Amino acid sequence: MVVALIFGRDWVLDETWAALDAGDPVLLTGPAGIGKSAIWRALLDTAGAAGWLVLSCAPAESESSLALAALGDLLAPLASGVARLPAPQRTAAESALLTGGGAAVDDRALGAATRSLLLDAVAAGCRVLVAVDDAAWLDPPSERALRFALRRTAGVGVLVTLRADAPGPAPLDLDRGDGRLRRVDVGPLGAGALHHLLADRLGARLSRPLLSRIARDSGGNPLLAIELTRAVLRLPRLPSPGEELPFPTTMPQVMAEAVRVLPQRSREAVRLAALLSAPTLAGLRAAGVDPADLDAAEEARLLTVSERAVQFSHPLYAAAVRQDLPAGLRRRLHRRLADAVSDPDERARQLAQCVTGPDAAAAAELAAAADRQRRRGAPQLAAGLYEHAALLSPAGDERGGRLVAAARCRYEIGDYRAAAAEAERVAAEYAGELRAQALLLRSEVAWSADEPPSVALDAALRALDAAGPGSVLAGRVHAHLGMVNDAPGAAREHSLAACDLLGASAEDAVLLSASLQHLFFSEVRGGLGVRVQLLDRALALEAGRPSPGATIPAIWWRSVDEHDRARDRLSRMLELAADAGDEPGQHEALCHLAETELLAGRFDAAAGHVRAVRELGEQLGTGLMAETWLAGMLDAYRGDLERARETAEAGLRHARTADDVWSRRIFQLLAAFTALSQSRMDDAATGYAALAATVDAMGLVEPLALRFEADWVEAGVAVGDLDTAHLAQRRLTARHERLARPWTALGLARGEALLAAAAGDDPAPALQALAAARAAVPADVVPVERARCLLTAGVVQRRAKRRRDARTALAQAADEFARLGAGGFAARAHAELARIGARTGGGHELTATERRVAELAARGGTNRAIADALFISPKTVEANLARVYRKLGVSTRAELGVAMAAELTA
Repeated sequence: MVVALIFGRDWVLDETWAALDAGDPVLLTGPAGIGKSAIWRALLDTAGAAGWLVLSCAPAESESSLALAALGDLLAPLASGVARLPAPQRTAAESALLTGGGAAVDDRALGAATRSLLLDAVAAGCRVLVAVDDAAWLDPPSERALRFALRRTAGVGVLVTLRADAPGPAPLDLDRGDGRLRRVDVGPLGAGALHHLLADRLGARLSRPLLSRIARDSGGNPLLAIELTRAVLRLPRLPSPGEELPFPTTMPQVMAEAVRVLPQRSREAVRLAALLSAPTLAGLRAAGVDPADLDAAEEARLLTVSERAVQFSHPLYAAAVRQDLPAGLRRRLHRRLADAVSDPDERARQLAQCVTGPDAAAAAELAAAADRQRRRGAPQLAAGLYEHAALLSPAGDERGGRLVAAARCRYEIGDYRAAAAEAERVAAEYAGELRAQALLLRSEVAWSADEPPSVALDAALRALDAAGPGSVLAGRVHAHLGMVNDAPGAAREHSLAACDLLGASAEDAVLLSASLQHLFFSEVRGGLGVRVQLLDRALALEAGRPSPGATIPAIWWRSVDEHDRARDRLSRMLELAADAGDEPGQHEALCHLAETELLAGRFDAAAGHVRAVRELGEQLGTGLMAETWLAGMLDAYRGDLERARETAEAGLRHARTADDVWSRRIFQLLAAFTALSQSRMDDAATGYAALAATVDAMGLVEPLALRFEADWVEAGVAVGDLDTAHLAQRRLTARHERLARPWTALGLARGEALLAAAAGDDPAPALQALAAARAAVPADVVPVERARCLLTAGVVQRRAKRRRDARTALAQAADEFARLGAGGFAARAHAELARIGARTGGGHELTATERRVAELAARGGTNRAIADALFISPKTVEANLARVYRKLGVSTRAELGVAMAAELTA
């Protein structure tokens, strides 16, 4: 029931409806009682009449502790679509709608389910409006699910109300994004509108002076004006002109007074209703309330009564009742309700408000309620209940366990600071297993919050000491240490211990699979051989369903150039993560998919993954290091070398500032590769030497993801440092002998050809070996590396004065690079062709004008600037550039720059 009817609000209704119709989200703000809810309901009626599908909820303060209550109301019209959702989303949605079997709710899956249902509604062709009244009282899991879904669903109208005094940014992240949020401030009503309102609601027709006084004292607030008028009408006589109103005029006082004047039994009934989360006649009857006791309050229009619910006409009435209760009386009423209600969660909430000292039984009930809230996907509510249960628990391990559970809930909702503080507190107060659990959680928090790696390692090692040798808990700590240690020696030691100690539970089976994968990975990286049986055992434990974050098999298959297997696993992981609403899991899978497609030479597919992972990374706040590196590598392959160079320099600055070894090595790789592609061979040689030093300092004997030795050979030969080139070749030989892969075979063959030519030896045997190595690798395995073999062959043959063979190899290389979209290497191939006077693209040698135009364009000159410099028209510049592009076989100015630089150094 709405207190304030729509008087004096035409402009608000018109403005808000116009914004909604234009597709803009709208936030109605104003003080409590100003009439936001009335406007909100009128707009819902308008949308429904216009054929929109209206999805709405109006949570009250007392309902903010009822997990998924708001979302259940909002999604109810979409219930028929739940059966079509993927299994994790379907389970979560059924829990929200109270149609499932009580399975644990994953809040990520719940957000994904909400998004899927909204997308289905939009796809059905009707306009959809998501409407939330008083968003401040959304229960936490409903708020998270709606925020997740609305940020990722286009085409949905959004209408939200919020009290003007509510702190923080706009609810549901409505102000994040494209800046289209329309804020509409609902202001006070004037005396004329209040006159119509009071006549309609109370049948009161006040004199102009008295009406003006009520308008003034209420500040134009409709709800307060109604209650002031009621109070005036209860007086023995109306105040005379100039006489002040003989009672307080603040909102809480007036609301409380409206309840105080009720008969005693009615007043008590109203107080009990205000203390219930969701008051019903049945619940009040159980607490000893006669339904007739509510009649006076209903007649005063403070609330409405039905068999389903007892609802206050405005949330302020219930809030005023609670605020007006003396502490002792309030505790007694809570106890009365705790003894009366049948719902265990409601009983726990009532107990939390009336038990003040240690009480093991009450603590147990609160802890059980916390367990249920956590299963329902409400870790924020569960955390508060665990903390209250700990407060009521007698001293001992049970209390400590509840504090650890509360800290883990804080961790799950991303409140890392609170989780870390609570974990440290438990670790300081307790010993043994509880201390170990707390310190393990502290390490997980440090790792997730990107604290210095030493913090995570120190906490985990302290947890290991507390757990004691030989326990399953020690196995879990070892598993964690195996995952967070980047040094292969330490990672292997902890993963091996975890595999020996972990138990047979479902949770430990996941950890065991992960530990087996990390054991395999660390042994390979440490140069200790390849025990594929470890990986096979880990995959068998998965039973065809990869765990979130279990990317090691895909990394392994990618490193040995089995890109199809890597792609299949990562695509499956991406699908499972999307079904579960696991955005970090999607992010990790997309990162590895992008890297896989880069090495497979599928640059369009890689570009799609890079775009997707960057967008997701921005939403998640990942720091964007991996995304930036992937984009830089893609730019380098495609030939946008200046941008790749800028990306590498920025990444290295970050690595130095943050002392981030992982960022250092990936951006060292990008910097050196870009320098090589730009023919800055001194920089490339220096960069690869620095990368090798970083790898060696970490103890990485086999850095699976880093392929650089063959390029280091090329750079060393180019700058005349043959000792370093031979060193790089020996490193690559050792890697190949440990683990032969297509890319190592091709890289070795390229290096041997370059070294033979540099030494002045007959390159024919090395070139034959290079051709054989290329022929042995299928065309779709590492196509860029296969084409680079042709580029190397052409360079060696050109230096050996075998112009015809060089021209053939280079032309074929240029063609393969062009088909792959490897613009950087295509430009190098065309530059080498230009060195031997090759005719490329069906044209002839550049004319003097074409050459001058090309030189100026390669330096970054615009068509207008070139035209001015050469005293020709811009059209003539365009025509000359078209011929230059055709003759040199390039398609971008970046490629032109590389080609012209090579010509100038020829």
